[in-house]
Amino acid sequence: PAMVGAPARYLVFFQYFGTRYSGVMETKSDQALVGVQNYLEKAAQNLRPSAPIKFHISSRTDTGVHALANAAHLDIHRAPGKAAFSGKQLVQGLNYHLRPEPIRILSAQRVPSTFHARFCALSRTYIYRLLLGCAHYSQIPVFERDLCWAPAGGSLDVPAMREAAEFLLGTHDFSTFRSLHSENRSQCAVRTLLHVEIQPAPGFLTHHYEHGGLEFLEVKFKSKAFLYRQVRRMVGALVAVGQGKLAPRDIQELLEAKDTRAFPAHAMAPPSGLFLKSVEY
Repeated sequence: PAMVGAPARYLVFFQYFGTRYSGVMETKSDQALVGVQNYLEKAAQNLRPSAPIKFHISSRTDTGVHALANAAHLDIHRAPGKAAFSGKQLVQGLNYHLRPEPIRILSAQRVPSTFHARFCALSRTYIYRLLLGCAHYSQIPVFERDLCWAPAGGSLDVPAMREAAEFLLGTHDFSTFRSLHSENRSQCAVRTLLHVEIQPAPGFLTHHYEHGGLEFLEVKFKSKAFLYRQVRRMVGALVAVGQGKLAPRDIQELLEAKDTRAFPAHAMAPPSGLFLKSVEY
C-alpha cells in the first residue's frame, strides 16, 4: 500500500452570529438547533480529505453567544500525491461550503503537529454589549435585537460599575460566578482576570436613528480561561450595581462567598450581548 503522509495541521480563526446555533460545540444532528462545529465539519468534508476532519475548538461558547474570532485546530489528510492546502485555499474552500450560514473563516495557517488550539491559548477576550436608554425591550432597534442586552429601567450608574469591576480583577476563586449546571463541579474555580473595562461604544448605524437617547456600553474581560457562564454572571452583577440593586462592595462579598447559590437570582446577563472577541496565542 502507498505510504500515507503525516496530516497537515492548521490553526483557523472563524466568526459566527450565534443566535441560530446551540453554541459552538458539536451536537447530535437531530436537534432543532445544532452547533457551529457541525457546520464547520460538514464544510470540511466537502474538501474531500482522506480521513474525517475534526475541529478542536479553543473556546466553548454557549447557545446564542457570538464570536468575532474563535479559533480551532484541525488535521487534514489528503490522498497520496496531493499537496497540502495553502492557508488561503483552505479559507476559500471552507467559506464556499459554509454559505449561506452566518459563519465565516477569517484565516488559516499551518502549525506544528504539537500545537493545540485550546491548550496553547495564552488568553481570551470577551466583550459584552449593553444598550442603555430603553424603557422597554420593544425599543431595541431591529438591527441590534440579538446583539446586545437592554437591561430594564434605562440608564446605569457607570462609575459605580467601574468601581465594582475593580474587585473582579486579579486572581480569585470565582465559584459564585460559575453556573450551577457546570459539567465538572470538581474543577478548580480559581481564575485570573487580567483586564476589565467598561467603555461607551458605537452601535450599528446609530448615527442614522431619528429617535435618539440610545447609548451603548461595552464591558471587556480578558483572562487565560473563564469558567462556564462566568462572563455573563459577572456582567449581570455589574449591571445590578449600575441599577443600584447592589453596592460595588457587594461584588467583593459575592467573590468571598465562593458559592454559586450566593449569586443573586435572575441576575445573569442573557447570551445575546456576549461576543468572544479574540483568542491570543
